Amino acid sequence: MNIIIRGKHIEVTDALKSYVAKRVGKLEKYTDEFQDITVTLLVERDRHRVEVTAPINGMILRGEEETGDMYSSIDLVLEKLERQIDKYRTRILRKMRTKALKDHEPNLPTAADEEHQLVRNKRFPAKPMSVDEAIMQLNLVGHSFYVFTNADTEQMNVVYRRKDGDYGLLEPDI
Repeated sequence: MNIIIRGKHIEVTDALKSYVAKRVGKLEKYTDEFQDITVTLLVERDRHRVEVTAPINGMILRGEEETGDMYSSIDLVLEKLERQIDKYRTRILRKMRTKALKDHEPNLPTAADEEHQLVRNKRFPAKPMSVDEAIMQLNLVGHSFYVFTNADTEQMNVVYRRKDGDYGLLEPDI
């Protein structure tokens, strides 16, 4: 397991590095399949935020916590990741036994909007999965939407969290 520690608006001291390595290293007790775990430490005014992204064979665990103390933020985000692992343990273990991901490139529009500028282009692997698994992934990464290839229709779909807490599914009409 390789731990990449980055700091934004903070100098990452040796003490902080060793604390992060010690705490994140405890995730190895769940599986040896962790790849490069990225830990980002941010300081904005008096708020200390920690973001952790941990890919496991095509699945992504993601946690983010913000408090007034960097060390407590680290502790809280690791507790959050451990809860996610416990919650989805059987599904994660079952998915780790499956084949590697297939690469799928999304089609991006070629016409640029003159008023708005494209500031980020992100590529991601898209493996076929069920809607339930996509909802699980949505919860794991902590975003408001998740793009995936539907295993039933073999088309790109989007699952999203609605304001009322339920989920919605966007399917192309071809």
